[in-house]
Amino acid sequence: MSDILEKLTVCVERGKANKVSPYPPDLKGQDGADELTAEAIKKGISPDDILQKALVVGMSNIGQKFSEGKAFVPEMLMSAKAMKAAMVHLKPFFTSGEVKQKGTVVLGTIQGDLHDIGKNLVAMMVEGAGWKVIDLGVDVGFDKIEQILKDNPGTIVGLSALLTTTMVNMKTVVEKVKAMNPDNIVMIGGAPVTQDYCDEIGADFYSSDPQGAIDYLNGIAS
Repeated sequence: MSDILEKLTVCVERGKANKVSPYPPDLKGQDGADELTAEAIKKGISPDDILQKALVVGMSNIGQKFSEGKAFVPEMLMSAKAMKAAMVHLKPFFTSGEVKQKGTVVLGTIQGDLHDIGKNLVAMMVEGAGWKVIDLGVDVGFDKIEQILKDNPGTIVGLSALLTTTMVNMKTVVEKVKAMNPDNIVMIGGAPVTQDYCDEIGADFYSSDPQGAIDYLNGIAS
């Protein structure tokens, strides 16, 4: 059984989504994350073990390489695609409660900004780390977040921006979230964002890459 999980970890880390996927070339024709996850479930491996011992490990590995400059956005996107293929098989177990999620994170690219590659990577990695993700997409202001926070107390807010002209809108959202609940955690990130800006607007956490967000969230959950 551990052999399946090891293969699944490799598939997620290297971006092998399914058997017909030509990427990566050296794994061409071999089962991918899709087939291996289905096989693992069929063989009786618990969905939680599949998540924690394979998917989380694979995403953590590629995330660490990205942080170290040993992997780049295309590799991250392929890993996210592989993990998504695996998660299709696991989502029914999340719904049933058989697999316990660590908490809820609502993500969005800030109002006025339509760039979403970075936010999408964070969403996939956070979900792969065992969190429920509510992805609001792009051009997100407080109005889109407010009801979610009312319906899901304790939800962590994650905001992304790619443009200096739009990152200023993060301040308004942070202020309104904190006015609603001072203890509500807000994370921010994106190319122009810095730790100084995070401190300036009163956000709780900043990271320059997705793995930093995962490490922070896992620290909260532990």
